[in-house]
Amino acid sequence: MKSFKYVVYQDGEYYVSQCLNADVSSFGKTIEEAVENLEDAMELFLRDDLPQEPSSFREIGAALVGEMTIHA
Repeated sequence: MKSFKYVVYQDGEYYVSQCLNADVSSFGKTIEEAVENLEDAMELFLRDDLPQEPSSFREIGAALVGEMTIHA
């Protein structure tokens, strides 16, 4: 069993869920649907019979999601 951290953000009419441990994302019309779809995608990603890069899953400690504005 693996735990993973993710972030969810709104993009137009959909919510996008992005895993921080691997380059996997999904989406849905609600936050709950986006997270459920990400869980399904991660299960497929971590299946034992699929070839993976050795560093395709990264352990993540504490995570902080922030927002900033840069005047450039």
